[in-house]
Amino acid sequence: MPQRPAQGQGIRAMSQEHIVPTTCTVPTTCTMDCPDTCALDVTVRDGRVVALHGRRDHPDTAGFICEKVSRFQERLYHPSRILHPLRRTGPKGEGRFEAISWDAALDEIAQRFREVRDRFGGEAILPFKYGGSNGFLGDGPVDDLFFARLGASRLAKTFCAAPTGEAAKGLYGKMPTTAFEDFVHARCIIIWGANPRVSNIHLLPYLKEARRRGAFVAVVDPLRTFPAADMDLHLPILPGTDLPLALALAHEADTQGWLDRAFLETHTTGADTLLAAAKDWDLPRAAHTCGVDVEAIRQLARAYQKASPALIRCGWGLERNQNGARAVAAILALPALYGKFGVKGGGYALSNSGAVRLETSALCEMPPWTSRVLNMSRLGALLQERQTSPLAPPIAALYVYNCNPVATAPDQNAVIQGLQREDLFTVVHEQVMTDTARYADIVLPAVTFLEQHEIKRGYGSYVVGGVRPAVAPEGEARPNEAVFSALAARLGFTDEIFTWDTETLIRRMAGALTGLQAQADTCLDGGIQAATFAGGTPIQFDTVMPRTPDERGHLAPAFLGEEPYRFEPVQVDGFPLALLSPASSRMTSSTFGEFNYPQLRLAMNPADAAARSLAQDDMVKVWNGLGEVHCPLDLTDRVRPGVVVLPKGAWMKTSANGRTAAALSPAHLEPTSGGACYNDARVEVARLTSAQDVR
Repeated sequence: MPQRPAQGQGIRAMSQEHIVPTTCTVPTTCTMDCPDTCALDVTVRDGRVVALHGRRDHPDTAGFICEKVSRFQERLYHPSRILHPLRRTGPKGEGRFEAISWDAALDEIAQRFREVRDRFGGEAILPFKYGGSNGFLGDGPVDDLFFARLGASRLAKTFCAAPTGEAAKGLYGKMPTTAFEDFVHARCIIIWGANPRVSNIHLLPYLKEARRRGAFVAVVDPLRTFPAADMDLHLPILPGTDLPLALALAHEADTQGWLDRAFLETHTTGADTLLAAAKDWDLPRAAHTCGVDVEAIRQLARAYQKASPALIRCGWGLERNQNGARAVAAILALPALYGKFGVKGGGYALSNSGAVRLETSALCEMPPWTSRVLNMSRLGALLQERQTSPLAPPIAALYVYNCNPVATAPDQNAVIQGLQREDLFTVVHEQVMTDTARYADIVLPAVTFLEQHEIKRGYGSYVVGGVRPAVAPEGEARPNEAVFSALAARLGFTDEIFTWDTETLIRRMAGALTGLQAQADTCLDGGIQAATFAGGTPIQFDTVMPRTPDERGHLAPAFLGEEPYRFEPVQVDGFPLALLSPASSRMTSSTFGEFNYPQLRLAMNPADAAARSLAQDDMVKVWNGLGEVHCPLDLTDRVRPGVVVLPKGAWMKTSANGRTAAALSPAHLEPTSGGACYNDARVEVARLTSAQDVR
């Protein structure tokens, strides 16, 4: 049997001395951008990872993990793994580099940053990150302090969760939400804009158990993501029409006398504003706008009203349009209107990241960082040399980490054009040679989570996981915090945090966490610690209350403006098909695209294909005013008519013309939160007519 290192021994020492037993099992935590935050056992043989399995000492992992993370060693040892610092030797985008030393790379970055700051000011430097697959060390106070000291531009992180985050904060102050294990108590569960089968698989056993106990399960999604045996009702609404559906449910509660007026009076504000907007959305109008049968909406309303406990699992898919924040706010208001709070298994489930927080002030003194804020979803426009209103100062240096914007940012063609600027100094710190890294001037090798220490906070499961290295880093890979500390020294920044080693950082950060009594040794040893609540798991409006100043739910939150529930239809402009770019079971955003997603394929309903004389496996062109994608066609009735699907995060190599869904995604923003509006993409599809077109 494999040996497990003793707590506090073995791997921590091994990571420093590169000594590994012949075969051992290393406990750690998955850092991938997923609500589950799984506990893992990593099997290491002769210094190499050979297998990953789910641990059982975790409330949700329960001994199994997703297919993509179970194959993580394929990323760890992939031929495209970046092993040494690299300097560009050819045109941007060709991926021609020479190996250089870390000292040479860091000296060059520091010197170029000085030159940019001296010429244009610090705001001409833009840190570009997302960070969903990172913990507190790799996406937190160390990097933020570094860029604050530089006076760099700040980044609005809007690819995901900006609208849902603003809605959850505006209505309930990011109150902790229903724990996964409490789903089994619900007698009605609405899965709205989420697909746990590909991006939250540890919720599925709880859903199955709830249904076994008699729960009514409804799914609101333009795609059929659940088999018929696992749900009672599917509403395949048109993309971007979640707001009319939610308002129709509010209208039905009002007209049928189902409102919990006592709860609304005692625990909320703004219900009258919401209900006034809902008066315009009776069931027939909503059904017509959403493209579903009116009886289906009525059935959903009745099932939700009758059941107790009743629960809405709100996902992030429904936010990706210009009505996103309004829709999420209306959905999160439904438990208050229908009286579904105050019981175990009732209320709503969304992000739980607010349950545990890092008090940065306990680690370092952050200087005033008052530079301009640039929205990451507008990267293509921000990088353009010629704009209607050019940036002043322009972006002259770009530091990309924890992110692959060529694969994930809207308006891919504009992003690529911007990255090709010869006067733009671009640094990419990355694990493998991504599409973005090919456009860098300097590429730095990054560790994976199997080669580092970290602290990972869950945003679904109520856990904080310790991350410990299972193996020594491949090549010369380094973690983010080490690189920023080294750059800080070169630029003369003397903050104490830049001098701390990794163990010191872990211990200090563990002591600065709120929401649990974190043990630093457990973090260092790869263990799991649970957030703490009175009475066990949280019950909304019972054991946990809104984190608003008055502990009330604000159903017409100020951030939504004077018309908080105004619906704005998407302009079609001659492109009749809505393009969705949902999560894939093969990738986490774009991670794993180097090996696990070889070919991009367009999914389309057979009726839409017949109207265009298209057949299975035809090579098609998907296009709009921003660009086009060439790929084979899949016909499936899982996609409703009027909708086509290209998964998010695919790499350029997967299509016939080197473009992906991001090339078709508009760069306009959700108006109240600045969130990306990927699902507002409207396209047309046709067969490629000749071999010349396949390029």
